[in-house]
Amino acid sequence: MTQPANLIFFLSDNHNRAVTGCYGHRYVKTPNIDRIAAAGVRFANSYSTSALCCPARAALATGRYPHQTGFWDNAIAYDGSVPSWHHRLREQGHTVVAVGKLHYRSADDDNGFNEEIEPMHLHDGQGAIKNLLRGYDEEPPKTDGSFWKLYMERSGVGETHYQEYDRRITEKSIAWLKRHQRGSKKPWVLLVSYISPHPPFTVPKRLYDLYPEHEMPLPAAFHPAQRSDHPASAYLRHMDGMLDMTDEAALRRIAAGYFGLITHMDEQIGAVMQAAEAFGMLDGTRIAYTSDHGELFGTHGLLGKKNLYEGAVGVPLLLSGPGVPQGKVSRQIVSHVDLFPTLVEGAGARLAASDSDLKGVSLWRAVAGHDAARVGFAEYHAQASKAAAYVLRDGTMKLIHHVGMPPQLFDLGSDPDELNNLADYAPDTVKVLEAKLRHVCDPEAMDARAKADQRKWVDHWGGKERVAGSSQILFTPPPGVSKEDAWAIPAANP
Repeated sequence: MTQPANLIFFLSDNHNRAVTGCYGHRYVKTPNIDRIAAAGVRFANSYSTSALCCPARAALATGRYPHQTGFWDNAIAYDGSVPSWHHRLREQGHTVVAVGKLHYRSADDDNGFNEEIEPMHLHDGQGAIKNLLRGYDEEPPKTDGSFWKLYMERSGVGETHYQEYDRRITEKSIAWLKRHQRGSKKPWVLLVSYISPHPPFTVPKRLYDLYPEHEMPLPAAFHPAQRSDHPASAYLRHMDGMLDMTDEAALRRIAAGYFGLITHMDEQIGAVMQAAEAFGMLDGTRIAYTSDHGELFGTHGLLGKKNLYEGAVGVPLLLSGPGVPQGKVSRQIVSHVDLFPTLVEGAGARLAASDSDLKGVSLWRAVAGHDAARVGFAEYHAQASKAAAYVLRDGTMKLIHHVGMPPQLFDLGSDPDELNNLADYAPDTVKVLEAKLRHVCDPEAMDARAKADQRKWVDHWGGKERVAGSSQILFTPPPGVSKEDAWAIPAANP
């Protein structure tokens, strides 16, 4: 039986699993995240369910994949209608509080928390509705260069409203811990959710200087001549207005900015942990860390996420504290859907009968050293995709199944950067993995359902003409900041 304990659950945005010190990155500095890993268990093969904020965060909350809930994209977000682990804990008398970015529909919904402090949700309660035109195969491409400039011109030295927001999240979290340092009758959970390292990759000079540009590694297969392209990747580049990447200096600048933001976020985590230690709470409190999804920052000639390569769907996952062995590594394939039963059990609460359709498993057996053979699954039905795509990972073999496009097959054991598509050379393996995928869901049926739901929401927001005339969401402004002020950040000056 797992020992019930309080939990500080750190959640970040856009953190590629591989770009973490404890996962073996050579450059990035994450001493506080590494401290969590050294004191507990690091999951080496941990996955998001979808490489976009809202569907990923909805799955993390509900323990259900997007095809189970219908929270497909950044305009069809979690609205409290599906039970979350927050609901389960709260209804059994536990205090569950969130500070920072949630990216659900609205704070007016019952999202399952006792309190939401400085929450960030969909912009204007509707989010990126223009991208719902995907349901008609009429999603407009970004022809203004805004996405490309977000990386190419804003990566470097500077300051954004996002980092101000991160610091407020830290301050509010510490204040909450101070008020609750005497404990409570039942274990509590404090979700501390930062917006970093989300772009723009603009950071204070002291952080940028930690990563000299000339020392920064170039992303794998960034150059057109280096990569074997896929139609889904080509479509993503077209929709987001990405140009061919031949400017190595710009890519090194992007890496430095990204690494600097990761270190900034790590500092915020360290400040909260230091406060918990000063309040005498740390020894009796578990610490967890993960991110909603990853970031490619140039790998495969792609910026951002919105695809199913490892850099986009692979996320760090760490757990330490009472009942967790120190310095252990679990190689079990795990997913954010596993967090629902894991967190409920960790607090000493129970699942409900209606949770019987949860696909995840409690990770406490893996924590104890009993890894199980499992398959990994992820899916994508959102911005800049012509059709649905799915991951099925079994052992080291990873299939990316594209509806209406050729499959991709990689052996992550020998090819962690996914440079060699083996689909044409191992058709039998493709068939075996596709059969396992179809035990999880019907890819074509879910693709059709997602697009039908997107069309329904277009109708909800006034029809195609009205939605087509809405503004494009480059990135969501933090609480108290208008989108005009958020987006009017000047170009960085490295």
